[in-house]
Amino acid sequence: MTNAQSGVENGSGLRVAVLGAGGLGSLMGARLAEAGHRVTLIARARHADAIERDGLTVSGLGGDRVVRDRLRAVATAEAIEDGIDCLILAVKTRDTVTALASAESIRDRFGVVLSVQNAMDKDERLAAWGGADRVVGAATTEAATMISPGHVHHVGSAPTSLYLGDSNGPRSPAVEQIAEMFSGAGIAARVVADIRHVQWEKLLQITIVSAFSASSLAFHPTASFAHGISSRPGAEHYVAIAREFLGVYLALGYEPQDFFAPYSRFRALRDAPFERAVEDTLELARSMLEAGVVGRASLHEDLRNGRPSEVEDLLGVFVEAADRLKIDVPTARGCLRVVRALEALALGGGGSDSIPVGDRS
Repeated sequence: MTNAQSGVENGSGLRVAVLGAGGLGSLMGARLAEAGHRVTLIARARHADAIERDGLTVSGLGGDRVVRDRLRAVATAEAIEDGIDCLILAVKTRDTVTALASAESIRDRFGVVLSVQNAMDKDERLAAWGGADRVVGAATTEAATMISPGHVHHVGSAPTSLYLGDSNGPRSPAVEQIAEMFSGAGIAARVVADIRHVQWEKLLQITIVSAFSASSLAFHPTASFAHGISSRPGAEHYVAIAREFLGVYLALGYEPQDFFAPYSRFRALRDAPFERAVEDTLELARSMLEAGVVGRASLHEDLRNGRPSEVEDLLGVFVEAADRLKIDVPTARGCLRVVRALEALALGGGGSDSIPVGDRS
């Protein structure tokens, strides 16, 4: 056991590093720093410089504030000299290999590592890099977007917004301590025996939202997921997409648990007639809009801003599983084609060099 692991288990003040601190990673770092932990964000140079100069501005859910105390930001992992109790990987899945290679200097100086990415192979990648005994499985529905360097906007949460568990063997004291750390920072965490189940259901949830948002809202400048499902045609399209992806999830051997309720309602979706499911979706839209939960899926944001998306790690994974299981998913397959086409346009492919898109920074 490393000294960092001992620090996690004895409940002393934790040293946390976030590798790839964009919207979600910066939000988590801010909440942990506000709770008294010592946090280092490893971020793009412009973002790190702005935080060091002016502090990290957090807006959206939970109110607007600037976080400075116990929070520092650096552009490279080499700038971290101390040990790390908990390392959080928060880069886009496409950047995992590059991010881990850039963190070689801290590979032997952390206690536990967890990923808040969406990919199903993320824990295996971490195990190959840092050792399986140090990996904590995780799945979260917390969501935040980058507004500008030094400013993130908190757009999504849930009553229980983070699940943790050991991917290898029995539950360890370190997992319990990490859960306490997050819960104490206002990110309600729960330890489960089968973290793989939660990860698949989280992937199901974000895949459905992403497929709907990209295929329905595309480059709309202001519409959020909640706005999209607030009309009957939108709700009907959402239910059609959700039922196909849910069918794949069920065929993989999982039963819906609604881990991220009230925003995940997969048990009702499985059992209700189509029209009842549409009415439930319209009610969900009303509750989200009333609560101010008006964020967009990260895949939707990527398309709007001309960035590569995680389409293959989300929609691609489920459509591939459907093919393997011989399940017909025409709506989901159509959404995958739409997203791929929109991504080609967003990235300037297909003769679209003259098509303006958002900020590519």
